[in-house]
Amino acid sequence: MCGIVGYIGHRPAAELLLNGLKRLEYRGYDSAGIAVVGDGRLQVYKQKGKVDELAAALRERLPEGTLGIGHTRWATHGEPNDVNAHPHVSSDGDFALVHNGIIENYAALRKRLQQKGYVFRSETDTEALVHLIDDVRRATGLPLPEAVRQALTQVVGTYGLAIVSASDPDLLIAARKGSPLILGIGEGEYFLASDAAPIVEHTRQVVYLNDGEVVIVRRSGYEVRTIDNVLLEKEVHELEWDLEQIEKGGYPHFMLKEIMEQPEALENCLRGRLDLQHNTVKLGGLIDVMDRIRAADRIIICACGTSWHAGLVGEYLIEEFARIPVEVEYASEFRYRNPVLRPNDVVIAISQSGETADTLAAVREAKRQGLLTLGICNVVGSTIARETDAGVYLHVGPEIGVASTKAFTAQVAVLTMLALKLAEGRTLSEAEMAQALRALAEIPDKVRQVLTLDEEIRRIAHVYRYASNFLYLGRGYNFPVALEGALKLKEISYIHAEGYPAAEMKHGPIALIDRFMPVVFIAMKDRTYDKVVSNIEEVVARQGSVIAITDEGNGELDKLCEYVIRIPPAPDFLTPLLTVIPLQLLAYHIAVMRGCNVDQPRNLAKSVTVE
Repeated sequence: MCGIVGYIGHRPAAELLLNGLKRLEYRGYDSAGIAVVGDGRLQVYKQKGKVDELAAALRERLPEGTLGIGHTRWATHGEPNDVNAHPHVSSDGDFALVHNGIIENYAALRKRLQQKGYVFRSETDTEALVHLIDDVRRATGLPLPEAVRQALTQVVGTYGLAIVSASDPDLLIAARKGSPLILGIGEGEYFLASDAAPIVEHTRQVVYLNDGEVVIVRRSGYEVRTIDNVLLEKEVHELEWDLEQIEKGGYPHFMLKEIMEQPEALENCLRGRLDLQHNTVKLGGLIDVMDRIRAADRIIICACGTSWHAGLVGEYLIEEFARIPVEVEYASEFRYRNPVLRPNDVVIAISQSGETADTLAAVREAKRQGLLTLGICNVVGSTIARETDAGVYLHVGPEIGVASTKAFTAQVAVLTMLALKLAEGRTLSEAEMAQALRALAEIPDKVRQVLTLDEEIRRIAHVYRYASNFLYLGRGYNFPVALEGALKLKEISYIHAEGYPAAEMKHGPIALIDRFMPVVFIAMKDRTYDKVVSNIEEVVARQGSVIAITDEGNGELDKLCEYVIRIPPAPDFLTPLLTVIPLQLLAYHIAVMRGCNVDQPRNLAKSVTVE
């Protein structure tokens, strides 16, 4: 959500900044801007709309200079327009600032600064921060880096920010509290960004900023200090991503690429973790805490959106195999409802980016109360990965499409491995464990088989592309998949869709059923199959149009349903890894046919770093 780029070095900055902003488009935004320092002056260009529109406007007058910052804004305070776009500039025109996050006490700061004569031109909270830094510098005579630190001690809220100044063309300042920032280290040049995407094509050497840290960068080097001015020694990390992973590779959209990558993504997620020779699961990041997890009175899973749906599957898995009670919490509600936590509870935080603000807040609340916290994340070095006590990486490579696909299946795979590991030697015999592990190892190939149905699903999408509402129904392990299928359709096609447990249809949603209401049933031949068939018959009796997902070879639904999508059979607990794939493809093709921006759906952001 919002994106920051910065550059200081020997190359022209403007083009690097614009290219970097393009790499950050997947985070979600509605305006863009850059500020470049050159010839002793600050050159600021910003406007509502896409980065391509900004680049087109600058084609004939690309600002010159080797120092600059850029920003993509997702509106919070003030509507998306040219004035509210970043960067914002100090009243004397000396320095420019870009900001991710929310300044919670901006109204009080704004009132105080207006009383001192500062004029506000935008509706943003960020402008209060710009004028506050300016005011501190004027009042104290401090150099800009010191004034930034002093000003930030007065700020309540979250921020990732970057600053450049016309009066010091060899200075880039950045600070972080709540919104991620990474410093890339090159040869005589440095790159700043909200995540690795704009950096990886230039360098793999990075420093992750933590909350409460400020970095002062010059062409000759950098230093990191706390807001309280304590000098820090920071570890340099090497990025695992490569440039090819963040490009489309011939696909029309990142989302389709990432759907099609799922067999390889799952193989990478499972690699080295399934020991079929010894019938065990190896989760290296949990070795030191596995005994504490096994002894837990309760496991609490905290997540948002798609990750929350993965957590629901995890609840079924862990309770069935490990017999440990599990609760799945919306992270956004967890810390605000004064949860009852006990010393032997374990909190698992699930987040693709590892930066989700609500999920991070849940982790910090759990740690405040002394609980063991685990992270399931995709982005190496992310804040949740660093702040939890232990965890597991997904290892599926960068996910650029806003609508999560391969991260969901990998999260479910990790939760499956965790459930099996917790059951090892307790509730599963060695033979049962061997059978479960072999079945899990076969899943990537079965996903490949499901993906061959792409053209069939595209034809189904063509029939339903103008529907106004959808209902998704499933039971057991596939109830969360129904929720996820409905979410995918909502996110990228803007069609209203709801997911329910199939039996709950009779308790309200059945009132909506008519011939214009498509209903998607997940009807695998598991222990609830007969019940789901009864639910299908109830819909058909009311002239509903049914799409069913079931096992290969099952012809029992052909006379009931408009369309039947058949996928390879699997043990009940593994079916979510297969049944979700047709739902991803259905949502994708419907959205494309409706002319929607699949990779950057309106109003959404990939990494939600504000509350």
